[in-house]
Amino acid sequence: MEREKFSSRLGFILISAGCAIGLGNVWRFPYIVGEYGGAAFVLVYLVFLLVLGLPIVIMEFAVGRASRKSAALSFDVLEPEGTRWHWNKYIAMAGNYLLMMFYTTVGGWMLLYFFKMVKGDFAGMGADAVSGEFGAMLGNPGLMGVFMAAVVVLCFSVCAMGLQKGVERITKVMMVCLLMLMVVLAVHSMILEGGAPGLEFYLKPDFNKMIDAGIGDAVFAALGQSFFTLSIGIGALAIFGSYIGKERSLTGEAVSVTILDTLVAFMSGLIIFPACFAYGIEPTAGPSLIFITLPNVFNHMAGGRVWGTLFFMFMSFAAFSTIIAVFQNIISFATDLTGCSLKKAAACNIIAVIILSIPCVLGFNLWSGFMPLGDGSTVLDLEDFILSNNLLPIGSVLYLLFCTSRYGWGFKNFLAEANEGEGVKFPQWTRIYVSYILPVVVLIIFVQGYVSKFLK
Repeated sequence: MEREKFSSRLGFILISAGCAIGLGNVWRFPYIVGEYGGAAFVLVYLVFLLVLGLPIVIMEFAVGRASRKSAALSFDVLEPEGTRWHWNKYIAMAGNYLLMMFYTTVGGWMLLYFFKMVKGDFAGMGADAVSGEFGAMLGNPGLMGVFMAAVVVLCFSVCAMGLQKGVERITKVMMVCLLMLMVVLAVHSMILEGGAPGLEFYLKPDFNKMIDAGIGDAVFAALGQSFFTLSIGIGALAIFGSYIGKERSLTGEAVSVTILDTLVAFMSGLIIFPACFAYGIEPTAGPSLIFITLPNVFNHMAGGRVWGTLFFMFMSFAAFSTIIAVFQNIISFATDLTGCSLKKAAACNIIAVIILSIPCVLGFNLWSGFMPLGDGSTVLDLEDFILSNNLLPIGSVLYLLFCTSRYGWGFKNFLAEANEGEGVKFPQWTRIYVSYILPVVVLIIFVQGYVSKFLK
């Protein structure tokens, strides 16, 4: 059967960026930027994004386009006879399912809070009451389960409509809305009375703050963020390479995707920091910022219910764009391996993903006594650790070695595929860097992940 292709280059770029644009970089990026010196940190982060994340994105796209398969079969198609590179499919498939085992729950939170904002549930609440709402949601497995399942059914239904009619058409609209919402929210935030110190905190380079936080810690935070923001290493981006033609070289396309991903992360800071400073609220990391701090901010704001609704619509779109992209990957695993229809692949995986997502939902309530990574940790933390600190770096090293080693696909084949078509070319002179230095850097990130988790 002829493999379906994107109808436009814009569709490919927006959907690939949608996969990379996740909730982690929307709420985590502004926080670590502030913690490590504002614009000074952004500069370091951008350098790492260029030299670390970008080459692996190009490699994933190249493996996808050359094989015309998902990660479930791409290594089988391209590997030299008698080698075992196809074993990497198990890391890729496990990574995609594992990401969805907790991401669908957080996507459900965003959808629920969107409806709460529409209804005006937070109107007139004090800080403690807003915090109590979040706690009540976490303590209610039925409510969380319903919204998680709704997200799974909704996003798989988009994929079941096909690549062009479903995934491309709907993600294009969603991504354009997401970008428009961000501009509106950012402009509104920047003109808030009292918001100027927040802008200064975020945009003015302060190398002293970087030194105070520890240069080593700041550099490593930039290194880690640049690597994890793109979700590289599990073939989540490779699938989109398999749907594009040979008209354009892959380096330019990867640069466009990376710029869009960075723009969304950067704009999140423009939304969050002025608002927090205008209302004297300390920006903190993680769920508390999104689900406790910001509803408080919207409560104090003129027209806060409208701005809160728009904000959680934006956050829902950010979540759905990633979920739809990864579900497209999961459906492709099923169709590539079994030859089943799209509808059957979607139906079977709706059931599978809902069942696999239940432990994350229960981890906040009925199973809250299970703290796998120490006091206060949850099932979500364990799933995120297995993915982010293990499967992503290991998978990335395998993609690097496969594309550069003469025992794998080889640098010559990779370069020919990456550079076919018009546009920016992948430079030949980077061979030593991507073959020997970059894999070592990724392994250092892998080791440091364990050091920071268990030895600090």
